Amino acid sequence: MSLQTLTEKVKTLVGTNSGLDASFKFVTDEGVVFVDTKQVPNIVSNEDLETDCAMEITTKNALDLINGDLNPMMGYMMGKFKIKGDMAVAMKIAQTFGS
Repeated sequence: MSLQTLTEKVKTLVGTNSGLDASFKFVTDEGVVFVDTKQVPNIVSNEDLETDCAMEITTKNALDLINGDLNPMMGYMMGKFKIKGDMAVAMKIAQTFGS
């Protein structure tokens, strides 16, 4: 699994205008994927910047979440990732990346 693969998949999913109006990041075992959807075009990078919400997750589990192989609610309940920050943003992420 690679951070670059995760970053590219996130870029594809959020596109240039996702409408999420939030900033968040995936903090993985390989590095960070930062996403800022408060501006258009949306920004996706590997910078570790302040966000509304952070998800601590392995790269493999993040890719499984995005690919639909990991249910967001079950993953959270099973401890496959942790959420820090705004839970409303976490719900938006789950709807966007978990579908």
